[in-house]
Amino acid sequence: MAQQLYDVADPVRYDNLFADHLVPILTKGVTLKAAQGIIKRGTVVGIITASALAVPADSTLADGAQFADCILSDDVDTGAVGSTDDVVAVAYSSGHFNRQALIFGGTDTAVDHETHLRELGIYLKDNIAY
Repeated sequence: MAQQLYDVADPVRYDNLFADHLVPILTKGVTLKAAQGIIKRGTVVGIITASALAVPADSTLADGAQFADCILSDDVDTGAVGSTDDVVAVAYSSGHFNRQALIFGGTDTAVDHETHLRELGIYLKDNIAY
């Protein structure tokens, strides 16, 4: 009986959040408002002016969070409704990202925030999914 001399390694999983590496990828800490549930990696967040807490950017808001600020680098659990503990997370403050992989609050899309993100050093383009 022949012996199998090879094995299948873990398949390569492409990170579709990034468009390329030509723009420096910088990170910063951001404090997420409690009780928002799980906020997914790639969510664009805005900062509430009065509290300095982050929530998903939503152009219908009028508290500062209508302006995109950064992109979450990981899934973050902010707790269920009733939770009072704000959560510190890591977010990307610059880089070149796939606009189709970004998540926004409300019904917003990348088109709603692209100009402001560009001013912050966050650039968007469409990737070809692998």
